[in-house]
Amino acid sequence: VTDAGVGALLARAAVLGAVMNVRVNASGIKDKEFTAQLLHRADELEKQAESWETEIRSQVNQKIGL
Repeated sequence: VTDAGVGALLARAAVLGAVMNVRVNASGIKDKEFTAQLLHRADELEKQAESWETEIRSQVNQKIGL
């Protein structure tokens, strides 16, 4: 069960790393409309990853009696 929790933490870390890369690279894109859409989508993915991680950790904690 705890492996699932660790997997959720690692998945979230991977998403956060990818989002950081998008943000740093977005500054070099000249098409500002596209950049705004890209950053908005990155923000959505970051929030979704955080939500899933929280949910999975909650389920793991329930399974182990916390």
